[in-house]
Amino acid sequence: MIIDCHYHYETRLLSTKQLLEKMDASGVDQIALMAPVQDLFTEPPRALVSLLQFFITRPRFRWIGKLFVANFTKNGVKILGKDIPLYKDPDNVEIFAEVDKHPDRFLGWVFVNPNGTRDPVAELEKYKDHKGFIGVKTHPFWHHYDPERLAPVAEKLAETGKPMLMHLGYDSEGDYGALLKKVPSLKLILAHTGFPGYQETWKAMLGQKTVFVDLSQTSYVGERTIKQAVDYLGAERCLFGTDGPYGFHGGDGKFDYGLIKRRIEKLFVDQKIRAKLLGENFAALAGL
Repeated sequence: MIIDCHYHYETRLLSTKQLLEKMDASGVDQIALMAPVQDLFTEPPRALVSLLQFFITRPRFRWIGKLFVANFTKNGVKILGKDIPLYKDPDNVEIFAEVDKHPDRFLGWVFVNPNGTRDPVAELEKYKDHKGFIGVKTHPFWHHYDPERLAPVAEKLAETGKPMLMHLGYDSEGDYGALLKKVPSLKLILAHTGFPGYQETWKAMLGQKTVFVDLSQTSYVGERTIKQAVDYLGAERCLFGTDGPYGFHGGDGKFDYGLIKRRIEKLFVDQKIRAKLLGENFAALAGL
């Protein structure tokens, strides 16, 4: 099974039909869906992305990259100079409606936000027994909170054996260790190869056996970072994800869904390593 563990269900960019077609064309069996967290935005050009990755993935220059990716406004975040509104309460209802329609292709993350209007524990309770439920998605970076505030929902989630997928932020918004001290049995996936800490995060992870990274995104993660993360952490700690439909476009002018899978296949010729990265690890982690 090839499983994409990180995909935002955004039909304004890719319809369900188009997504299924791209999955088939790319040889992906299942996708773990989550709700969008922001309005639509223009994808940065590849040359600008390459420059951004140079800054954010190198400790010496990371402060420069932070100026670009942590440029927040009153209601959202600036991307290419435009104010993009953020959603406090991502729509879980639509996600699980699609899981019901396509149970053999779609799994569902429950998106929670302790700064939103919905109680995270109540939201988990609502969906934890739903067929296709795969875990809880969180975004301390854009929703502006310390991961420790997720402890109540993390405790309940740990009881299910399902993982939490987290997009870390800077400073205290990246302190996932404080959460693990409260809930040490939590299975935790750090999005985008552990952005924004990268190497420092990988080093800490060596002593945290329940923590993993996904290899998703084309702005935060390039081939170099994928290779470094897998080499440092081992293939067992890394998971295939796309963060689609956000990222580089293909010849049809839409999200190039197969790009990250092709990168993994290019970088790792060993079939056993590929199998672990592209699905085995996530299936074992999520109890599929």
